[in-house]
Amino acid sequence: MDAFASKTGVIVKYIDFSLPNLKVTYGAAETKIRKFISGKDVEYFYQISKEGKYDTKTASIAYEDLLEVIKAISSLKYESATDKALNPNYLENKFVTDDGFKLGYYVSKGKLAWYLVLTKYGSGNTIFINDVSEIEAAFNAAKQKIEELKQQ
Repeated sequence: MDAFASKTGVIVKYIDFSLPNLKVTYGAAETKIRKFISGKDVEYFYQISKEGKYDTKTASIAYEDLLEVIKAISSLKYESATDKALNPNYLENKFVTDDGFKLGYYVSKGKLAWYLVLTKYGSGNTIFINDVSEIEAAFNAAKQKIEELKQQ
């Protein structure tokens, strides 16, 4: 997203379309679709933002990556049941986009926990989600919204 938004020599416009908040273990994360128009190019990003103690961390997931993340959710969801049954001391399974956004889960002491890592760098960039169906619903709603916007 940074490369697209920082083009020089062209007018860059962005428009935000709010989506419902994503329920996380401690509060909620704001979600939206950001449409970037840079010259003749148009790109869509699904953004997830979580306000921290000192700043706000935001993941910007390109539409193409969003489609891959949705596929990964399905695979991870399937594998999580098997992994939990192993009852390991610790196990982690995740999907990472080119931009460093991570979606995954870990199993520790018989408990399964889902998480999203919003940014590659810094601290306070991980959010935990109790139910994978929340993640699945949010990402599918984002995909649907982008596809609606592309039709306009």
